[in-house]
Amino acid sequence: MNLNHYTYRVTWSEEDQEHIGLCAEFPSLSWLDADPAEALRGIMRVVAETVDDMRTRGERVPEPLAERSYSGHFAVRVPPMVHRKLALEAAEKGISMNRLASAKLAL
Repeated sequence: MNLNHYTYRVTWSEEDQEHIGLCAEFPSLSWLDADPAEALRGIMRVVAETVDDMRTRGERVPEPLAERSYSGHFAVRVPPMVHRKLALEAAEKGISMNRLASAKLAL
């Protein structure tokens, strides 16, 4: 597993008045810095240290999202009225509900 394959993001924290480095696979970790590049470097270091610690303790290390396989299938439960509305919209457009839901989710 390559630590560079994790999903890193840097955004501004209005509350902290600094940039915050985040990692999607480790939502409890963050790194604050005035410089966005340093916030990225900081969160990458914290993730590396955390992964090392997890391996030492024999814990399962999260797989990077980028390395996971996705089937393209998932089930979603909706209220009956939403189901009816989607079925009607799909019928009116002459497409399957699957195609309609996929288009809506892609927005």
